[in-house]
Amino acid sequence: MSRRRRSAQNDSSPSYQAKRRELLQTAADVFQEKGYDAATLHDIAERFGTDRASIYYYFASKKELFQALFHDVVSGVLDENLRAAAEIAEIDIAAPEKLRRLVELQMLSYENNYPYVYLYIQEDMAKLEFQSTPWAKDMLRKTKRFEAIVSGVLEQGVAEGTFRDDVPTALMAKALFGMINWTHRWLKPGPRRVDAKQTIDAFCTLFFQGALIKRG
Repeated sequence: MSRRRRSAQNDSSPSYQAKRRELLQTAADVFQEKGYDAATLHDIAERFGTDRASIYYYFASKKELFQALFHDVVSGVLDENLRAAAEIAEIDIAAPEKLRRLVELQMLSYENNYPYVYLYIQEDMAKLEFQSTPWAKDMLRKTKRFEAIVSGVLEQGVAEGTFRDDVPTALMAKALFGMINWTHRWLKPGPRRVDAKQTIDAFCTLFFQGALIKRG
């Protein structure tokens, strides 16, 4: 089987690659629903409509399949977001508009790449600091770079007088990312559900204006 798998991994045919992408999508759904620890290859195979032995034709283990989700999809999403965020930060506009665009960028990327990015947040993001693989270090670097861009925009807002200066920008950033990243627990694309656009509007309203009604 290992020889067959090695041969298959070198297979660039459209049919093989399409089947592999379908398998990754199915696995992502199962991992998102059950969590990595509870999900099994049998669960994934059953959802995919095949047997467990056929999974080994594409991946040697559950761990390898799980890691492929991030190597194949999430890493590229982070690269795109980082490039777009850097461009937003350089635009000559006020900090609140920059921040709104960054929130929009993040939330739409979550929705457009569902459930891959949410799965990354749910299962792997907190573990990156404790991993020593080159990939983990690279992902951590990208994540911290995005956070630094957001913090820079918050600092710009304080300097220009649009954001309050009595709350440390580091705490502002943590509060904002807390709202955004926690959506992995409840935001799921589909009819009759809150979508990314509604979430962006609500988060920006709460963050910029607060939840208290101003009287008088």
